[in-house]
Amino acid sequence: MIQATREANIRAYIETEAQRIDTGVAKTNIRFLAKFINDLDGAVFYGYPTTYTINDRYTLMSWTYNTTPDVYGGRINLKPAGYYKYEIYEVSWQGGVDLASGNAPATETDVLTPPAATKGVVKGLVAIGKLYLAEKSGSEEVQYTEYDQPASTNYIYYGQ
Repeated sequence: MIQATREANIRAYIETEAQRIDTGVAKTNIRFLAKFINDLDGAVFYGYPTTYTINDRYTLMSWTYNTTPDVYGGRINLKPAGYYKYEIYEVSWQGGVDLASGNAPATETDVLTPPAATKGVVKGLVAIGKLYLAEKSGSEEVQYTEYDQPASTNYIYYGQ
């Protein structure tokens, strides 16, 4: 489970190498497309991580919070706070990686034509899980005020 705060960068350790699909290309030719689905309203957000580090067992990924989302730049703006499902898709390139419109798929079903070594291909789903997005401290939708306990009892007597 990924735990994050709304209006903040997201950093996650996700196991991807055990599920890797395209082992015929180098790690440098692999990128990961994340799909975030809100549990409450079903809103879908996509984004390639801004930074990633592929290790033997896991990949460290991070996305940058920005009010202007960008699938290719790794900028996301998840709203509202709450639970999300996430899906991580492996995208591979035969040639040089180019995270730009027309060269990188924007969704898991996006097929770029005509095929070329500089165009990424979604190989498949490599990880799924849950993300909990907490409200930013002090900006919660529902806020409670805690009152001090009174110094004396505050009984109300009726009919005496």
